[in-house]
Amino acid sequence: MRDINKAVLAYSGGLDTSIILKWLADTYGCEVVTFTADVGQRGEVEPARAKAEAMGIKEIYIEDLREEFARDYVFPMFRANAVYEGVYLLGTSIARPLIAKRLVEIAADTGADAISHGATGKGNDQVRFELGAYAINPQIEIIAPWREWDLNSREKLLAYADKHGIPVEMKRGKKSPYSMDANLLHISYEGGPLEDPWTEPDEDMWLWSVSPENAPNKPTYVELEYVRGDIVAVDGEPMSPAKVMMHLNQLAEENGVGRLDMVENRYVGMKSRGCYETPAGTIMLTAHRAIESLTLDREACHLKDDLMPRYAKLVYNGYWWSPEREMLQTLIDASQQRVNGHVRVKLYKGSVTVVGRKSASDSLFDEDIATFEDDRGAYDQRDAEGFIRLNALRLRLAARRK
Repeated sequence: MRDINKAVLAYSGGLDTSIILKWLADTYGCEVVTFTADVGQRGEVEPARAKAEAMGIKEIYIEDLREEFARDYVFPMFRANAVYEGVYLLGTSIARPLIAKRLVEIAADTGADAISHGATGKGNDQVRFELGAYAINPQIEIIAPWREWDLNSREKLLAYADKHGIPVEMKRGKKSPYSMDANLLHISYEGGPLEDPWTEPDEDMWLWSVSPENAPNKPTYVELEYVRGDIVAVDGEPMSPAKVMMHLNQLAEENGVGRLDMVENRYVGMKSRGCYETPAGTIMLTAHRAIESLTLDREACHLKDDLMPRYAKLVYNGYWWSPEREMLQTLIDASQQRVNGHVRVKLYKGSVTVVGRKSASDSLFDEDIATFEDDRGAYDQRDAEGFIRLNALRLRLAARRK
Protein backbone atom coordinates (compact mmCIF):
# COMPACT_ATOMS: atom_id res chain seq x y z
CA MET A 1 0.00 0.00 0.00
CA ARG A 2 1.41 3.40 -1.02
CA ASP A 3 1.98 6.01 1.65
CA ILE A 4 -0.56 8.71 0.76
CA ASN A 5 -1.14 11.65 3.09
CA LYS A 6 -3.65 13.62 1.03
CA ALA A 7 -5.53 12.90 -2.20
CA VAL A 8 -7.65 15.09 -4.48
CA LEU A 9 -10.74 13.27 -5.72
CA ALA A 10 -12.71 14.15 -8.85
CA TYR A 11 -16.06 14.22 -7.05
CA SER A 12 -19.55 14.35 -8.55
CA GLY A 13 -21.49 13.64 -5.36
CA GLY A 14 -23.02 10.52 -6.86
CA LEU A 15 -22.94 6.99 -5.52
CA ASP A 16 -19.58 5.92 -6.94
CA THR A 17 -17.53 8.94 -5.93
CA SER A 18 -19.18 9.17 -2.51
CA ILE A 19 -18.10 5.61 -1.86
CA ILE A 20 -14.63 6.34 -3.24
CA LEU A 21 -14.35 9.26 -0.82
CA LYS A 22 -14.91 6.97 2.17
CA TRP A 23 -12.87 4.13 0.64
CA LEU A 24 -9.85 6.39 0.12
CA ALA A 25 -9.89 7.55 3.72
CA ASP A 26 -10.26 4.01 5.06
CA THR A 27 -7.89 2.24 2.66
CA TYR A 28 -5.07 4.78 2.57
CA GLY A 29 -5.73 6.57 5.86
CA CYS A 30 -5.39 9.84 3.98
CA GLU A 31 -7.12 13.20 4.00
CA VAL A 32 -9.36 13.74 0.96
CA VAL A 33 -9.91 16.96 -0.98
CA THR A 34 -12.90 17.02 -3.34
CA PHE A 35 -13.00 18.72 -6.74
CA THR A 36 -16.26 19.17 -8.65
CA ALA A 37 -16.09 20.72 -12.12
CA ASP A 38 -18.95 22.44 -13.89
CA VAL A 39 -18.24 21.84 -17.57
CA GLY A 40 -21.83 22.43 -18.62
CA GLN A 41 -23.36 19.10 -17.64
CA ARG A 42 -26.67 20.85 -16.82
CA GLY A 43 -26.89 19.42 -13.35
CA GLU A 44 -26.49 21.23 -10.07
CA VAL A 45 -22.91 20.98 -8.84
CA GLU A 46 -23.33 22.93 -5.60
CA PRO A 47 -25.13 20.04 -3.79
CA ALA A 48 -21.81 18.20 -3.98
CA ARG A 49 -20.52 20.65 -1.37
CA ALA A 50 -23.14 19.69 1.20
CA LYS A 51 -22.54 15.99 0.58
CA ALA A 52 -18.80 16.37 0.98
CA GLU A 53 -19.23 18.44 4.15
CA ALA A 54 -21.56 15.80 5.57
CA MET A 55 -18.79 13.26 5.08
CA GLY A 56 -16.33 15.41 6.98
CA ILE A 57 -14.41 16.93 4.08
CA LYS A 58 -12.68 20.19 4.97
CA GLU A 59 -11.23 21.26 1.59
CA ILE A 60 -13.86 21.41 -1.15
CA TYR A 61 -13.35 22.85 -4.63
CA ILE A 62 -16.33 23.56 -6.89
CA GLU A 63 -15.47 25.46 -10.06
CA ASP A 64 -17.30 26.82 -13.09
CA LEU A 65 -15.03 25.82 -15.98
CA ARG A 66 -17.50 26.30 -18.84
CA GLU A 67 -15.74 29.23 -20.48
CA GLU A 68 -12.30 27.69 -20.15
CA PHE A 69 -13.62 24.39 -21.48
CA ALA A 70 -15.20 26.00 -24.55
CA ARG A 71 -12.40 28.48 -25.25
CA ASP A 72 -9.27 26.39 -24.64
CA TYR A 73 -10.44 22.88 -25.52
CA VAL A 74 -13.59 22.68 -27.65
CA PHE A 75 -12.88 25.64 -29.96
CA PRO A 76 -9.27 24.58 -30.73
CA MET A 77 -10.50 21.07 -31.48
CA PHE A 78 -13.15 22.36 -33.89
CA ARG A 79 -10.53 24.41 -35.74
CA ALA A 80 -9.15 20.98 -36.66
CA ASN A 81 -12.59 19.62 -37.71
CA ALA A 82 -11.78 16.65 -35.48
CA VAL A 83 -14.03 13.60 -35.88
CA TYR A 84 -13.15 10.16 -34.50
CA GLU A 85 -13.87 7.18 -36.76
CA GLY A 86 -15.83 9.33 -39.16
CA VAL A 87 -18.72 10.30 -36.86
CA TYR A 88 -17.87 10.89 -33.18
CA LEU A 89 -17.33 14.55 -32.19
CA LEU A 90 -15.27 13.64 -29.09
CA GLY A 91 -17.60 15.11 -26.48
CA THR A 92 -16.42 13.06 -23.50
CA SER A 93 -12.80 12.91 -24.65
CA ILE A 94 -12.21 16.65 -24.81
CA ALA A 95 -13.41 17.37 -21.24
CA ARG A 96 -10.95 14.99 -19.57
CA PRO A 97 -7.70 16.92 -20.08
CA LEU A 98 -9.16 20.01 -18.40
CA ILE A 99 -10.36 18.02 -15.39
CA ALA A 100 -7.01 16.24 -15.17
CA LYS A 101 -5.19 19.58 -15.26
CA ARG A 102 -7.27 21.02 -12.43
CA LEU A 103 -6.84 17.87 -10.33
CA VAL A 104 -3.08 18.20 -10.55
CA GLU A 105 -3.16 21.96 -9.92
CA ILE A 106 -5.37 21.56 -6.86
CA ALA A 107 -3.07 18.82 -5.58
CA ALA A 108 -0.18 21.29 -5.80
CA ASP A 109 -2.20 24.06 -4.13
CA THR A 110 -3.29 21.86 -1.22
CA GLY A 111 -0.07 19.91 -0.74
CA ALA A 112 -1.68 16.64 -1.81
CA ASP A 113 0.55 13.87 -3.12
CA ALA A 114 -2.12 11.97 -5.07
CA ILE A 115 -5.21 12.38 -7.21
CA SER A 116 -8.07 9.94 -7.65
CA HIS A 117 -10.90 9.38 -10.13
CA GLY A 118 -13.93 7.14 -10.55
CA ALA A 119 -13.24 5.85 -14.06
CA THR A 120 -13.50 2.09 -14.46
CA GLY A 121 -10.72 -0.21 -15.59
CA LYS A 122 -12.56 -1.09 -18.82
CA GLY A 123 -12.99 2.35 -20.34
CA ASN A 124 -11.10 5.16 -22.02
CA ASP A 125 -11.46 7.77 -19.28
CA GLN A 126 -8.92 6.18 -16.95
CA VAL A 127 -6.36 6.57 -19.73
CA ARG A 128 -7.36 10.17 -20.49
CA PHE A 129 -7.27 11.30 -16.86
CA GLU A 130 -3.98 9.65 -16.09
CA LEU A 131 -2.07 10.49 -19.27
CA GLY A 132 -3.10 14.10 -18.77
CA ALA A 133 -2.06 14.10 -15.12
CA TYR A 134 1.34 12.54 -15.78
CA ALA A 135 2.00 14.98 -18.64
CA ILE A 136 1.52 17.90 -16.23
CA ASN A 137 3.15 16.37 -13.13
CA PRO A 138 5.19 13.22 -13.82
CA GLN A 139 5.62 12.63 -10.07
CA ILE A 140 1.91 12.62 -9.19
CA GLU A 141 0.47 9.52 -7.54
CA ILE A 142 -2.82 8.30 -9.05
CA ILE A 143 -5.36 6.12 -7.26
CA ALA A 144 -7.92 4.37 -9.45
CA PRO A 145 -10.22 2.51 -7.03
CA TRP A 146 -11.99 0.51 -9.75
CA ARG A 147 -8.65 -1.17 -10.48
CA GLU A 148 -8.03 -1.93 -6.79
CA TRP A 149 -11.24 -2.73 -4.94
CA ASP A 150 -13.65 -5.66 -5.25
CA LEU A 151 -16.81 -3.51 -5.28
CA ASN A 152 -17.52 -4.49 -8.87
CA SER A 153 -21.33 -4.45 -8.86
CA ARG A 154 -24.09 -2.03 -7.88
CA GLU A 155 -25.20 -4.41 -5.15
CA LYS A 156 -21.75 -4.40 -3.55
CA LEU A 157 -21.57 -0.61 -3.80
CA LEU A 158 -24.95 -0.21 -2.10
CA ALA A 159 -23.97 -2.69 0.62
CA TYR A 160 -20.76 -0.72 1.25
CA ALA A 161 -22.74 2.51 1.43
CA ASP A 162 -25.19 0.98 3.88
CA LYS A 163 -22.42 -0.44 6.06
CA HIS A 164 -20.64 2.90 6.33
CA GLY A 165 -23.71 5.13 6.54
CA ILE A 166 -23.09 6.82 3.19
CA PRO A 167 -26.33 8.51 2.09
CA VAL A 168 -27.64 7.28 -1.25
CA GLU A 169 -30.32 9.17 -3.10
CA MET A 170 -32.97 6.76 -4.37
CA LYS A 171 -34.60 8.57 -7.25
CA ARG A 172 -38.32 8.18 -7.62
CA GLY A 173 -39.68 6.46 -10.66
CA LYS A 174 -37.85 4.20 -13.07
CA LYS A 175 -34.06 4.30 -12.83
CA SER A 176 -32.25 5.05 -16.09
CA PRO A 177 -30.53 1.90 -17.39
CA TYR A 178 -27.82 3.95 -19.10
CA SER A 179 -24.42 5.19 -18.04
CA MET A 180 -24.36 8.87 -19.01
CA ASP A 181 -21.82 11.67 -19.22
CA ALA A 182 -22.60 15.27 -20.16
CA ASN A 183 -20.90 18.61 -20.74
CA LEU A 184 -21.36 21.70 -22.93
CA LEU A 185 -20.52 19.71 -26.05
CA HIS A 186 -22.57 16.54 -25.63
CA ILE A 187 -24.37 13.91 -23.59
CA SER A 188 -23.50 10.24 -23.99
CA TYR A 189 -25.41 7.04 -23.28
CA GLU A 190 -23.87 3.58 -22.80
CA GLY A 191 -24.85 0.25 -21.28
CA GLY A 192 -28.25 -1.25 -20.60
CA PRO A 193 -30.23 -2.00 -23.77
CA LEU A 194 -27.48 -0.41 -25.87
CA GLU A 195 -25.19 -3.37 -25.22
CA ASP A 196 -27.04 -5.11 -28.04
CA PRO A 197 -25.91 -3.23 -31.18
CA TRP A 198 -29.06 -4.36 -33.02
CA THR A 199 -31.45 -2.76 -30.52
CA GLU A 200 -32.80 0.65 -31.47
CA PRO A 201 -32.66 3.15 -28.59
CA ASP A 202 -35.99 4.03 -26.99
CA GLU A 203 -37.12 7.53 -27.80
CA ASP A 204 -37.26 8.42 -24.11
CA MET A 205 -33.53 7.74 -23.80
CA TRP A 206 -32.71 11.02 -25.56
CA LEU A 207 -32.75 13.74 -22.90
CA TRP A 208 -31.83 16.87 -24.83
CA SER A 209 -33.21 16.94 -28.35
CA VAL A 210 -36.69 16.48 -29.75
CA SER A 211 -36.96 13.65 -32.24
CA PRO A 212 -36.45 14.78 -35.84
CA GLU A 213 -39.96 13.50 -36.61
CA ASN A 214 -41.44 15.85 -34.00
CA ALA A 215 -39.24 18.84 -34.81
CA PRO A 216 -40.89 21.98 -36.23
CA ASN A 217 -42.11 21.87 -39.80
CA LYS A 218 -40.55 25.28 -40.41
CA PRO A 219 -36.74 25.49 -40.68
CA THR A 220 -34.59 27.66 -38.45
CA TYR A 221 -31.88 29.81 -40.06
CA VAL A 222 -28.73 30.71 -38.12
CA GLU A 223 -25.89 33.02 -39.16
CA LEU A 224 -22.46 32.51 -37.63
CA GLU A 225 -19.57 34.97 -37.75
CA TYR A 226 -16.02 33.58 -37.76
CA VAL A 227 -12.75 35.27 -36.80
CA ARG A 228 -9.60 33.17 -37.24
CA GLY A 229 -11.62 29.97 -37.31
CA ASP A 230 -13.68 30.63 -34.16
CA ILE A 231 -17.33 31.66 -33.90
CA VAL A 232 -17.52 35.10 -32.32
CA ALA A 233 -21.18 36.02 -32.97
CA VAL A 234 -24.50 34.31 -33.66
CA ASP A 235 -27.14 36.16 -35.69
CA GLY A 236 -25.14 39.35 -35.24
CA GLU A 237 -24.87 39.11 -31.45
CA PRO A 238 -21.31 38.84 -30.07
CA MET A 239 -20.91 35.89 -27.70
CA SER A 240 -18.19 34.21 -25.68
CA PRO A 241 -17.29 30.62 -26.64
CA ALA A 242 -19.45 29.07 -23.88
CA LYS A 243 -22.37 31.36 -24.72
CA VAL A 244 -22.06 30.39 -28.40
CA MET A 245 -22.30 26.72 -27.47
CA MET A 246 -25.24 27.16 -25.09
CA HIS A 247 -27.17 29.17 -27.68
CA LEU A 248 -26.46 26.72 -30.51
CA ASN A 249 -27.35 23.80 -28.25
CA GLN A 250 -30.79 25.28 -27.70
CA LEU A 251 -31.44 25.91 -31.39
CA ALA A 252 -30.15 22.51 -32.46
CA GLU A 253 -32.10 20.60 -29.82
CA GLU A 254 -35.34 22.30 -30.83
CA ASN A 255 -34.76 21.05 -34.37
CA GLY A 256 -33.70 17.49 -33.53
CA VAL A 257 -30.08 18.06 -34.57
CA GLY A 258 -27.08 16.16 -33.23
CA ARG A 259 -28.10 12.55 -32.52
CA LEU A 260 -25.63 9.73 -33.17
CA ASP A 261 -25.66 5.95 -32.67
CA MET A 262 -22.31 4.24 -33.23
CA VAL A 263 -20.04 1.32 -32.38
CA GLU A 264 -16.57 2.66 -31.62
CA ASN A 265 -13.15 1.19 -30.97
CA ARG A 266 -12.00 1.98 -27.45
CA TYR A 267 -8.32 2.59 -26.81
CA VAL A 268 -8.23 -0.31 -24.35
CA GLY A 269 -9.07 -2.71 -27.19
CA MET A 270 -12.78 -3.52 -27.07
CA LYS A 271 -15.62 -2.30 -29.22
CA SER A 272 -18.34 -0.32 -27.49
CA ARG A 273 -21.76 0.85 -28.62
CA GLY A 274 -22.69 4.37 -27.59
CA CYS A 275 -25.28 6.98 -28.41
CA TYR A 276 -24.57 10.70 -28.33
CA GLU A 277 -26.30 14.03 -28.61
CA THR A 278 -23.93 16.75 -29.82
CA PRO A 279 -26.27 19.60 -30.82
CA ALA A 280 -24.02 22.67 -31.00
CA GLY A 281 -21.05 20.61 -32.16
CA THR A 282 -22.92 19.31 -35.18
CA ILE A 283 -23.66 22.87 -36.30
CA MET A 284 -20.12 24.00 -35.53
CA LEU A 285 -18.45 21.27 -37.59
CA THR A 286 -20.68 21.80 -40.63
CA ALA A 287 -20.34 25.58 -40.53
CA HIS A 288 -16.58 25.57 -39.94
CA ARG A 289 -15.97 23.39 -42.95
CA ALA A 290 -18.13 25.77 -44.96
CA ILE A 291 -16.13 28.89 -44.07
CA GLU A 292 -12.90 26.99 -44.72
CA SER A 293 -14.17 25.96 -48.16
CA LEU A 294 -14.31 29.65 -49.04
CA THR A 295 -11.17 30.99 -47.36
CA LEU A 296 -8.64 28.16 -47.06
CA ASP A 297 -6.20 27.29 -49.86
CA ARG A 298 -6.86 23.96 -51.53
CA GLU A 299 -3.66 22.21 -50.48
CA ALA A 300 -3.83 23.64 -46.96
CA CYS A 301 -7.38 22.31 -46.70
CA HIS A 302 -6.34 18.89 -47.97
CA LEU A 303 -3.39 18.76 -45.60
CA LYS A 304 -5.72 19.50 -42.70
CA ASP A 305 -8.01 16.71 -43.85
CA ASP A 306 -5.04 14.33 -43.95
CA LEU A 307 -4.00 15.26 -40.42
CA MET A 308 -7.48 15.37 -38.88
CA PRO A 309 -7.85 11.61 -38.16
CA ARG A 310 -4.48 11.66 -36.40
CA TYR A 311 -5.50 14.68 -34.33
CA ALA A 312 -8.88 13.12 -33.48
CA LYS A 313 -7.24 9.86 -32.39
CA LEU A 314 -4.87 11.76 -30.11
CA VAL A 315 -7.81 13.48 -28.42
CA TYR A 316 -9.82 10.25 -28.15
CA ASN A 317 -6.91 8.28 -26.70
CA GLY A 318 -6.01 10.91 -24.11
CA TYR A 319 -2.96 12.60 -25.63
CA TRP A 320 -4.19 16.20 -25.45
CA TRP A 321 -1.08 17.27 -23.55
CA SER A 322 1.31 15.37 -25.83
CA PRO A 323 3.96 17.20 -27.89
CA GLU A 324 2.53 15.81 -31.11
CA ARG A 325 -0.96 17.22 -30.42
CA GLU A 326 0.54 20.59 -29.54
CA MET A 327 2.59 20.54 -32.75
CA LEU A 328 -0.50 19.77 -34.79
CA GLN A 329 -2.41 22.53 -33.00
CA THR A 330 0.25 25.06 -33.94
CA LEU A 331 -0.09 24.11 -37.59
CA ILE A 332 -3.88 24.12 -37.44
CA ASP A 333 -4.04 27.51 -35.71
CA ALA A 334 -1.68 28.98 -38.31
CA SER A 335 -4.06 27.78 -41.03
CA GLN A 336 -6.93 29.70 -39.44
CA GLN A 337 -5.52 33.23 -39.68
CA ARG A 338 -7.57 34.01 -42.80
CA VAL A 339 -10.61 31.88 -41.89
CA ASN A 340 -12.86 34.90 -41.38
CA GLY A 341 -16.40 35.53 -42.54
CA HIS A 342 -20.00 34.45 -42.18
CA VAL A 343 -21.86 31.16 -42.65
CA ARG A 344 -25.63 30.73 -42.79
CA VAL A 345 -27.08 27.31 -41.98
CA LYS A 346 -30.59 25.86 -42.05
CA LEU A 347 -31.74 23.55 -39.25
CA TYR A 348 -34.60 21.28 -40.21
CA LYS A 349 -35.81 18.00 -38.70
CA GLY A 350 -32.42 16.70 -37.63
CA SER A 351 -30.37 18.13 -40.49
CA VAL A 352 -27.88 20.99 -40.76
CA THR A 353 -27.54 22.42 -44.27
CA VAL A 354 -25.21 25.21 -45.33
CA VAL A 355 -27.17 27.72 -47.39
CA GLY A 356 -24.69 30.61 -47.55
CA ARG A 357 -21.13 31.62 -46.89
CA LYS A 358 -19.26 34.89 -47.43
CA SER A 359 -16.00 36.61 -46.49
CA ALA A 360 -15.46 40.25 -47.32
CA SER A 361 -11.68 40.19 -46.96
CA ASP A 362 -10.46 36.59 -47.15
CA SER A 363 -12.54 34.76 -49.76
CA LEU A 364 -10.58 32.85 -52.41
CA PHE A 365 -13.71 32.43 -54.51
CA ASP A 366 -13.50 34.58 -57.66
CA GLU A 367 -16.79 34.91 -59.49
CA ASP A 368 -15.04 36.15 -62.65
CA ILE A 369 -13.03 32.92 -62.85
CA ALA A 370 -15.67 30.46 -61.60
CA THR A 371 -18.56 31.70 -63.77
CA PHE A 372 -20.08 29.53 -66.49
CA GLU A 373 -20.87 32.70 -68.38
CA ASP A 374 -18.43 34.97 -70.20
CA ASP A 375 -15.41 35.38 -67.92
CA ARG A 376 -14.04 38.29 -69.97
CA GLY A 377 -10.64 36.68 -70.35
CA ALA A 378 -10.05 35.92 -66.67
CA TYR A 379 -9.35 32.27 -67.50
CA ASP A 380 -7.93 30.94 -70.76
CA GLN A 381 -9.55 27.55 -71.27
CA ARG A 382 -6.84 26.57 -73.78
CA ASP A 383 -4.36 26.38 -70.88
CA ALA A 384 -6.15 23.25 -69.68
CA GLU A 385 -4.91 21.21 -72.67
CA GLY A 386 -1.25 21.35 -71.65
CA PHE A 387 -2.18 20.84 -68.01
CA ILE A 388 -4.07 17.65 -68.88
CA ARG A 389 -1.38 16.30 -71.21
CA LEU A 390 1.35 16.79 -68.58
CA ASN A 391 -0.69 15.08 -65.88
CA ALA A 392 -1.62 12.26 -68.28
CA LEU A 393 1.99 11.54 -69.22
CA ARG A 394 2.61 8.85 -66.57
CA LEU A 395 -0.77 7.25 -67.29
CA ARG A 396 -0.01 7.06 -71.03
CA LEU A 397 3.40 5.55 -70.38
CA ALA A 398 1.87 2.92 -68.09
CA ALA A 399 -0.78 2.15 -70.69
CA ARG A 400 1.86 1.62 -73.40
CA ARG A 401 3.69 -0.85 -71.16
CA LYS A 402 0.50 -2.90 -70.82
